[in-house]
Amino acid sequence: MTTKKSKTPTKRSRPASAGICYLAGAGPGDLGLVTLRVKELLESADVIVFDYLCNPEMLKWARQGVEVIYAGKKAGHHTLRQEEINALLVEKTSAGNKVLRLKGGDPFLFGRGGEEAEALAEAGLGFEIVPGVTSAIAAPAYAGIPVTHRDFTSSLTIFTGHEDPLKAETSLDYARLAALPGTKVMLMGVERMGPITDELQKHGMAAETPVALVRWGTTGRQETLTATLGTIAARILETGFAAPAVAVFGQVATLRDKLGWFEKRPMRGKRIVVTRTRQQAGVLSAGLRELGGDVYELPTIRIDPPTDLRAFAELVQDVHSYDWLVFTSPNGVNAFFEMFYKLYSDAREIGGVRIAAIGPATAKRVREFHLAVDLQPSEFIAEAIIKEFEKSVGTVENQRILLARAEQARDLLPTELLRLGAIVDEAIAYRTVPETEDISGGIARFKAEGADMITFTSSSTAENFMALNLELPPGLKTASIGPITSKTMRELGLNVDVEAKQYDIPGVIEAIRKYYSV
Repeated sequence: MTTKKSKTPTKRSRPASAGICYLAGAGPGDLGLVTLRVKELLESADVIVFDYLCNPEMLKWARQGVEVIYAGKKAGHHTLRQEEINALLVEKTSAGNKVLRLKGGDPFLFGRGGEEAEALAEAGLGFEIVPGVTSAIAAPAYAGIPVTHRDFTSSLTIFTGHEDPLKAETSLDYARLAALPGTKVMLMGVERMGPITDELQKHGMAAETPVALVRWGTTGRQETLTATLGTIAARILETGFAAPAVAVFGQVATLRDKLGWFEKRPMRGKRIVVTRTRQQAGVLSAGLRELGGDVYELPTIRIDPPTDLRAFAELVQDVHSYDWLVFTSPNGVNAFFEMFYKLYSDAREIGGVRIAAIGPATAKRVREFHLAVDLQPSEFIAEAIIKEFEKSVGTVENQRILLARAEQARDLLPTELLRLGAIVDEAIAYRTVPETEDISGGIARFKAEGADMITFTSSSTAENFMALNLELPPGLKTASIGPITSKTMRELGLNVDVEAKQYDIPGVIEAIRKYYSV
C-alpha cells in the first residue's frame, strides 16, 4: 500500500540538490522519548549540531563520517552565541548538506528554534520542523506529577525563568502570571528562584502554593525537591539543588507522594558504565535503565571486518560442504550471513549443514535468519559445546566443522574438536578492535563524574578499557558476564564484584539487580 504524505506548513519545497536543515526536538533526556523521525534523521544526516540538554548517546545512531558540532549553551558558558549558531546552520545548509539541528525538548518551546528557522528562511534555504517531547510535560510526569488533573486544574501555563524578573524590560507580566489559575510550569531559572518567587508572592500568589523542582528529568540522574512557594528558594540553598530543572507550581505537585514511580526503582541514581560496542550496548543499557540506573555508554571495542576477507568469503561459499556450522557469538552470525547473501540469493544454498550455537543470543540471531539451531549447550561457553557434541552427537570423527568466529579467539574450541577427530576449518568472520571515537562523551563523563559500577561483557572490553589508562574512582564496582571475562579482569588487576550466573546480557542485568537489591 502506498501512502501519500500530506504537505504541512513547516515543510519547504526545495530543489533535489539543495541542502536542508531539520530543526528537531531531541526530547527531555530519556532515549526512549526520542521520536522515530529524529532517529531516522540521525541515521542519514551529513551534519549534526546539538545542544547541551540533548542526550549525546543518541549520536550512536549517526552514520559513519558525519560531522558533529557541539553548540551547547548553559548558564555562564556559551560554546557559540545564538547569532553564530544561526550563521553556522545557514553555512552548512547552503553547502548542500542535510543538516540536523538537535535541541533539547521541543525546538519551539523556549528553544529559540523560531529564530533559527527565520535565519534559514531569510537565506532562502529549505528547512523542516520536527517537534519533540518537552520537559515541561515529561519531567513532571516522571516525577509522578500530572500537570493537569480533573480534581485540581484544567489549565496549564508554561513560562521561562531564564531572565531577571527585576529588570525593567522583563517580558513576563508577574501580576497576570500570579493571578492565572491552574498549574504553572517554569523552564530554566532555578538559580533565580528567589527573585522569581518573591515577585509571584508580591503580586498575590499564595506562599503556601506547593512547588516541585525536577532536575535532569526522565534520566537516571533525576532528582525531585518539593516545598512551597515561600520556602523553595531556601530549600534550594540548603540542598545545593542546581540546574537543569523544571519547576511545577500548583496543587498537582502534592500528587507526587502518591504517583511517584520513576525514582522508586531499585537502582535509582547508580551510575553504571556499559563498555560494549556502540551498536550492541543498547540492550544492556536499556535493561539497566529499566531498573533505575543512570547508565552511560563508554564503548571500548568495535567490530571490524576480518583481516583476510577473501579467505572468509571462500569458506562461506563452501558452507554447504560441511556437516556442522558453529557460531560462538551474534557478531559471528551477522558477519557470516552478511557475506552469505553477498554470494548467494537463495537461503537453500546453505545446504544440509547442521548449526550449533553458543548462548541464547547467538541462537536467537540464527533463528532470525529463519534457520533452526540443531545443537545448543545449556552453558554459554566453548567448553560446554564440546560436552554437548559428545553427549548429543556421539562422535564427530571425520565430520567437517566450520567455526565462524572472531580473530584471536581462544584456541580451546578448535583444539578440542580436533581431539575428537573432527576436521575443523576456522572462518574468521570479524575482528574486535579498540574503539577510537567517543562521540557520546562517555570518557569525558567518566573522568568528570566517575561511576558506581562498570560492566564488562567480554575479555576484549576489559582489556581495551584498561588500555585507556583512566583513573578509577574510589569504590568503583565491576560486573562480569562470566568466568572467562572474570579471569581476564583479574589478570588486569581488577576485582570482580558481580559475575553473572547465566553468561549473557539478561544474566548480567539480573546479577546487577540482585547486587543492588541486597
